[in-house]
Order: sequence, then structure tokens, then C-alpha cells
Amino acid sequence: MAYFEHVKKIAYEGPQSKNPLAFKYYNPDAVVAGKRMEDYLRFSVAYWHSFTANGSDQFGVGTMKRTWNHLSGMDLAKARVEAAFEFAEKLGVPYFAFHDRDIAPEGDTLSETNRNLDVIVSMIAEYMKTSGVKLLWNTANMFTNPRFVHGAATSSNADVFAYAAAQVKKSLEIGKELGSENHVFWGGREGYDTLLNTNMELELDNLSRFYHMALEYADAIGYTGQFLIEPKPKEPTTHQYDYDAANSIAFLYKYGLKDRFKLNIEANHATLAGHTFQHELRVSRVNGVLGSVDANQGDLLLGWDTDEFPTDLYSTTLAMYEILQNGGLHSGGMNFDAKTRRPSMDPEDLFYSHIAGMDSFAKGLQVASKLLEDRVLEDFIDTRYRSYKEGIGADIVAGKANFKSLEEYALQHEIRNESGRQEMLKSILNQYIASV
Repeated sequence: MAYFEHVKKIAYEGPQSKNPLAFKYYNPDAVVAGKRMEDYLRFSVAYWHSFTANGSDQFGVGTMKRTWNHLSGMDLAKARVEAAFEFAEKLGVPYFAFHDRDIAPEGDTLSETNRNLDVIVSMIAEYMKTSGVKLLWNTANMFTNPRFVHGAATSSNADVFAYAAAQVKKSLEIGKELGSENHVFWGGREGYDTLLNTNMELELDNLSRFYHMALEYADAIGYTGQFLIEPKPKEPTTHQYDYDAANSIAFLYKYGLKDRFKLNIEANHATLAGHTFQHELRVSRVNGVLGSVDANQGDLLLGWDTDEFPTDLYSTTLAMYEILQNGGLHSGGMNFDAKTRRPSMDPEDLFYSHIAGMDSFAKGLQVASKLLEDRVLEDFIDTRYRSYKEGIGADIVAGKANFKSLEEYALQHEIRNESGRQEMLKSILNQYIASV
């Protein structure tokens, strides 16, 4: 059965094309900064938003028109697999990603749930063979079921911790079977709503114990995918333990996990934490833990995770600026953790939205590559910090200075600051976005 019968395979037609079902900037075989565009961007479709979400929100029921909506249970799960691979092949994306509960329904027991997963995973494996579409990452949904009301690995109930461990054990086995290149931990409810009833130290220690157990089991079964933590500051809890990149990095250092974990940075989570997307990518990159990206954007007028498709060229350019300096995303990718807006209800809207996101990052890649090639920002930054390359600045960097020598220097020299030229640089950035 064809689920998107009115859509043909999406092709690159160039910036002058008026066809909404064609790429204007994303040309997978075009070489940018020494690599094929597809190899830098490594786009992935998020199973949950594209195939399980129904468009409901806090104020209304679902609106999405899907040809599989009349089905239920395992019949619905199987239809979604068929639709997902038809969509990925027509869109031309190399990857997809899912939570365990996206692909198969929970049963009355954990054993029944795992049997449901086995059936669907076997089906997915066959489609992966025939389509060539690969699994960027998989993860465990440990936030939807009421059992996780107090968290999963950070729950106050040890029985919930045990259940979560069994769920991740199965998820790692699925990851190995399907060859997932990464495994993500999004701590959906790993946080607190009030400290009045929270043993924070125990919860953080338990979260570390959980991660170490996951690593131990992955090694035991030979799963070699990269482990990722996805920072998020709030929602659904008041305060998540993986609040932002810096907070997550501190956790990794404290608990001896930095060598095995990297971060999956989401644009909308960055803004919820009061940062820019570029900031979170930069913090991750300079600390050597930039692993993957959830490509979306938020509505800055709203204070929650709106998961919109990325269309802000300023943001995508600066994101790709960081990713290029990172040497790419390696085993990671650009996963569209994004959903069509509630009024965008037709099946074709899934294509329009992904095309918009893919073109936005492709354009950002082109502009960022040109900025780096021309050393627009690098030369300015080198000049701005030139005082650390000679004299007292070089002594500071080399560790030869101390408070006594610095006082002697300060007593003899007058301070002369120079302009940071912020507005000029933004104007240049706009010029590159408009002209490249």
C-alpha cells in the first residue's frame, strides 16, 4: 500500500525552482568543505513526530490526517513502519530515529511489550535491508507511562529503577540488532518539581549508576554505538538534571563518564535554557563532546518546547559553523525532532516541512563553509586576541606570569581597549547569508 501516493521522490531543482516538493539548496552529492553535503548533514526523520503524533495539544484533540489512523495495536504499528520507510525513501534521507514505544505498543506485561517489539524490530530490519535507510539512534521512552511519574533512573521507587533498567537493556539489544550508530538518553522526567521532597544527591548518584550499568551491558553484548545525553532545562519537570550542555558536562566529569558519552544538542532546548543554539554547540565542541543534533527551533514568544521545523538561516548558518569546526558530527546526525504545526494536517505537509528544514541547513552549510574559507571571523578574532601572543599576554598563556609580575606590569602600562565591532560582524554575516 502507498501511504503518500501523490508524492514522487523529492529531487534537487535549485534556488530558482518554484516547486514546493523539490529541494532548493540541499543537493546530497554537492561537495562542500571537502565532503558530500549528505555526509556532513546526515539527516534523520524522527519517528515520533512524523508517524505517531496526531496533532493534539493541551487544548485540543488530534488533527493529523493519516491513512493509518483507522488502525490500532500491532496493525497500526506495522502500518507506521511501512509509511516511515516509504517517506524516508521518497524524501531521500539516509537515517531515522525512534523511541521504543514509538514503534510498538506496550502490552499488559513487560514480556508482552518485548514480544511486540520483537515483531516490529524484525519488520524494520527487513525494510532497512531493502531501502538502505539506517538507524541514526534509538532510545527508551521512560516518561510517558504513569510508572515514571517520579522519574526513571532518578525515581524515589527502586522498582521503577529496575523496570527502567530492563527497558534500556532491551533498547540496547534492539540497537545492536538494527545497527544503530548512537543511543540517546533523554531524561524525560530525570529531574525534580520541588526540593522539598527530593534527595538530589541520591538521585544524581543513581543516575550515574544507571549510565554505568548501561555501558557495562553494551560492552557485554558488543554494542558499539556512541552514547549520547540530550540536555533540556525544564518541561516536563521544573528542573531537569541535564539542564544544559555545561551542566551535563559537569555531570559527566564528576561521575567518570566523559570518555564514553557525548551530547545530543537540540536547538529548542538551548533557547529554553536561555542560550542560543550556537552557544550549546560551542560549549559542547570546545569540550570535545559534540555528538549529534536534534534539528528544530522554538517560538521565542512561547515558553515551551514547540519543536518547529528549522527555517532560521541565521541559526542554521551559525550551527553549521560550529559543526564544520568540529569536523562534522561523526557518528551523529541532524535528526528532525520537529513536528508540523497543528493546522498543517495533510500528509504532504510532512514533505513540505522536512524540505524546508533540509534546505535551511544546506544553505547554512554553504554559508558557514564560505565564512570559514574566507576566515571572516577567524582573522578578526585572531587580531582581537593578539595581545596574548606577545609580551605579558604570552607570559600569561605560557604560565610564566604571577600576581607579582602582573602587578608590576599594570603599574607601568595604561590600558587601551579596542572596539569589538559586533554590529559590523553581524552585517557581514547577513551579507554572506544573502549572497552565498
